[in-house]
Order: sequence, then structure tokens, then C-alpha cells
Amino acid sequence: MWSVRRILLLSLLGTGAVTGSTEDMTTYAITPVPFTAVHIQDEFWLPRLETNRKITIPYCFRRCEETGRSDNFAKAGGLMPGEFVGLYYNDSDVFKVLEGAAYTLALQPDPELDKYLDELIVKIAAAQEPDGYLYTARTLNPDHPPQASGPTRWSNEAASHELYNIGHLYEAAVAHHQATGKRSLLAVALKSADLIVREFGPGARHDPPGHQEVEIGLGKLYRLTGDRRYLDLAHFFLEQRGRAEGHKLYGDYSQDHLPVTEQDQPVGHAVRAGYMYCGMADVAALSGAPAYVRAIDRIWENMVAKRLYLTGGIGARAAGEAFGDAYELPNASAYCETCAAIANAMWNYRMFLLHGDAKYIDVLERVLYNGFLSGVGLSGDRFFYPNPLASYGGVQRQPWFDCACCPTNVARFLPSMPGYVYATRGDALYVNLFVGGEGRVSLPSGPVRVVQKTRYPWEGRVELRIAPEHTAEFDLRIRVPGWLGDRPVPSDLYRYTEAAASKITVLVNHQAVEGKLEQGYLILCRSWQPEDAIEIEFPLPVRRVVAHSAVKEDAGRVALERGPVVYCFEGVDHGEHVHNLWLPDAETVTAEHRRDLLGGVTVLRGSGS
Repeated sequence: MWSVRRILLLSLLGTGAVTGSTEDMTTYAITPVPFTAVHIQDEFWLPRLETNRKITIPYCFRRCEETGRSDNFAKAGGLMPGEFVGLYYNDSDVFKVLEGAAYTLALQPDPELDKYLDELIVKIAAAQEPDGYLYTARTLNPDHPPQASGPTRWSNEAASHELYNIGHLYEAAVAHHQATGKRSLLAVALKSADLIVREFGPGARHDPPGHQEVEIGLGKLYRLTGDRRYLDLAHFFLEQRGRAEGHKLYGDYSQDHLPVTEQDQPVGHAVRAGYMYCGMADVAALSGAPAYVRAIDRIWENMVAKRLYLTGGIGARAAGEAFGDAYELPNASAYCETCAAIANAMWNYRMFLLHGDAKYIDVLERVLYNGFLSGVGLSGDRFFYPNPLASYGGVQRQPWFDCACCPTNVARFLPSMPGYVYATRGDALYVNLFVGGEGRVSLPSGPVRVVQKTRYPWEGRVELRIAPEHTAEFDLRIRVPGWLGDRPVPSDLYRYTEAAASKITVLVNHQAVEGKLEQGYLILCRSWQPEDAIEIEFPLPVRRVVAHSAVKEDAGRVALERGPVVYCFEGVDHGEHVHNLWLPDAETVTAEHRRDLLGGVTVLRGSGS
């Protein structure tokens, strides 16, 4: 029987009950409570999770069929005739939706979806070449593959996405095995991984992937199997970056301009960067690489101080989908790719797992409610690729893209969200996000059931019921959101114009308590009884935000926030014109909840010119 600690967070770190012992693995200091142990019953998140399950995932599968992505596998496997269709990295879209579908199966059985995945995996397995190579763009036409693929295998790793594609395969295979117990996709992934272990490494090829992702997938395979070769290869790929001895450097676009331990600011393609920082965190946690931790600490500090949008979005430039210079944070031309928001969320959660500081969850929460969620419409079948912060018209969510990385990333990320709510460290239970529902947590002192009731983010009241199986002493660490202080993010990049919000109120069994504040968490240490009740009241004033004076495009501008939500002035509310609006500093802005609007949303009201 596998404990909750050993399962960990399937969606983020990837583990499960398979052959091979992992008891001696070095791992993160903090252990996520897996999303399969957290059941969301929340008026904000549950409808979005259900829309993803019922609409987004089937929709993405259908579009993968209509655009030839799924059939590319059948063609490559000889199951049907035809040529390769689409972009050379389209295999990855199928893998990402499959991963999201596996997460939904882990949460809720669905025989029809399970059967669909079985049939899709037959096509994927047929497309795999005998030695394990899987890349339909080349298999279908090895003499004339798409130009960016390179003339032979692995010959153009800067652009081919061969390793990127199979990184997503590995993540999907771990998720599918954990959800179903089946080894059909896992067998494909392991055969592929064994091939790249032979092809890359000391004494073999030194080319790192142009688009990072395989490092994360290899880490998940290592956690699943205990096979050290997979972790060592992930480490090897990271170590080759910025070193010209074994390959021609790709430059800062692919974070291949300096060795990773010498990098000190985020550069280049924002999604590649975010995935690389995730891979560095995983390798550091799994194998012990303190230089990696020091590097991503430096990079993170630079990012939150100079290159982070108020929404949690990253990537200022459309050219190269890239980070810009320090304080280069334009609004109308902001790129803020949805995939980059997801990478930022994944990276910040790993930073929390390394360090235990609430500031990383503050950024994660900001991404969740703003930078990420803007990327998918309430209907579940319309998407943003870039997420600009201002528009002069014509910016609309789209049903699909030729490069469909963002819709398929949404499909796999949303069902993993419950796994970010709770975490443990020894006899400490972290409450990171305020989301209604129930979690089951394993602590050394015994199992604990946690029930949250809240209408967050629209209301600041959170009720927690802590129900250990028997009386148990442990620390309860409740995050005190950073937006309660004098700055929205953990740097001086933005600040509130008003004083800090009022002090939070915390009651335990209806009695006011004073806890110790440490690393952004209110620590309540006591002997907990079954059904102990905690009431928290977060004040939710409307607050004005201004940017650092070096952010030139925000000069003279103000943003409005309430709790974790950043608000938008929309033309539909103002006769189609918003760029001429002026909000006086002294004007009071009030909040009003509208249950009849957008499924229930709190709007802001005030008078301006």
C-alpha cells in the first residue's frame, strides 16, 4: 500500500506505485498533498474544473482529430495511409491532452474516456519505431522530413522539438499509468527513454533540447521507476547548456548562452525558460544540486523585481515570445503567453517546495486567478495564446491555433489545480490556497481530514474544519496572502497607494487566537481535536496599484485589485471606450457581487472622467 507521501503530486512531480523502490530518493523539503486527495466543492473553481472535464478535453481531442494530429500516429504506424499533416511538434499536443484526460480519470471514472485513451494509445504505440524513436514528422517521410526537423535524427535539436515532444509523452505516460494502472503508454515512454539514454550522454551526443521539457518528463519517469539513468540524463541535458564543447550554442533565446549555474536573470523564450527552471528545481531536489537552487533563486528574484506583470504573466515581447529587458513591461503589446503563465505557476510551486516561503504561493495565486485563467473562456472552447493587458479592439479568444500549445496546456493544467491547495512538512500542514472542498492529508501523527468552506476570492471569509483521526499535535500553517501587505508581489515592482489592509481575524473554536508569523504563514500549533473549527476573515478592500517608476508604460496609470483579482476596464461597460478614462485619486471605488453576470462575479463601481 502506497502512502500519500509516496504518491506526492502526480500532476506536478509524477510518482506512483510501480516496480522499483524509491524510498532512498532525495526529494523536495515539502511534500504536496496530491490532487487525487483533494476534492473541490467550490463555486469559483468547481465549474471551471467541470467545464475542463466535459468541454475542453473532449474539444481538444476533437480538434486533434480534425487537424490530423491524431491521425499522424496512425499513419506513421501503418494503420492508415497518408502524409504527415501540420507542424513538426504537433505530437506534443496529443500527449498534453492525453495527460489532462488521465488526470480527470484519476478524479472521476469515465469508461468512455478510458476506452478512447486505449484506442489512441494503440495509434501512438504503432507509430513508435522498433528502437524506441517516436517523432511522426520524420517517421512518415524520413528522406524529406519538415525542414526544422533536420536531415537526420537529433541533427537539429535547436529547433526540431524531438525531445520536447517526448518529454510531454513521458508526463502523459506517468499520469495514465497512475490513473488506470495500465502500462500501455508507459511501455512506449520507457522504450523511448531507454533510446535517448543510449543516444545522449557522456561519450555520446551532447546536444541539449532546444525547447526544454524532457527534463521534467525524465524526472517523472525516475520517480515512477527508480531508474537513475533517467534522472542522470535530465541532469546531463541541463549541464550541457551554455557549454560549446559538445554543440553549437543556441543562444539566449533557448537559455543556452551560459551554463545554467551562471545564469542570473530570465532571458529568451518565456515558456522554455520556465520549463528549464522547473527541471533545475526537480534535479536539485532529486539528486542534490545546491548550485541549481542558488541559480534559480537569483533568476526568480530578478523576475519578480523586473520582469513580472501584475497579472503574474511573463514574456513581454511577441518577438521570440520572450522576456524583455528589465522593467520592459508594455501593456498593449504584452505577449504573456498562456503557456508561460502555466510554466510560471509550475516553477513557483517548486520554489515553494524547496523553501517553504509563502511568497512563491503569492505569485502562484496571482497567476492562477489572472495570468492563466484569462487564457480560457468560460465556455471552455475559446482560448487566448497571448494575453495582452490593453487592447484597442480586435483581441478575441480563438477556437484553435495552428500552434495549439496553449489550449492543450490548459487541458492538462486545470485538473492539477487541487494539488496546489495543501502540502506537508513533517508534522506541519500547509494551507496554501483558499478553495472550498475537502482534503485528506497524511501526517506522521496520523491522517487528517481538512474541510474548507469559502466564497473566496469574492469574499474573505474562510472556514476550516480540522479533523484528525484522533487527537494529534501538529502545526497548521495558514498562508497570509501577500496582497494584504503594502505590495502586490514580493518586490518593489508594484505597490499599493493605500495603507496595508486591516489585520486578519482568526478564531479557533470561536476564540480569537494569535499565532506566530513565519515565512508568510500564520502558525497555529496545538493539540488538534476532531472537528476543531477555524474561522478566518481576510479584509478585501479595493486597492489601487502603481508600478515602479522604471516601468515607463505605466507612468500615470493605476490598476485596481481586490484580493488576488486584478480588474480590467472593459469597453462593453463604457460605451466601447476605455483609453480615455481618468480615475481621480480621491474617488471611492466599491465592490458589488453580481450573481447574474459571468456565472457570479464581483464588479467594481466608481465615478471617473
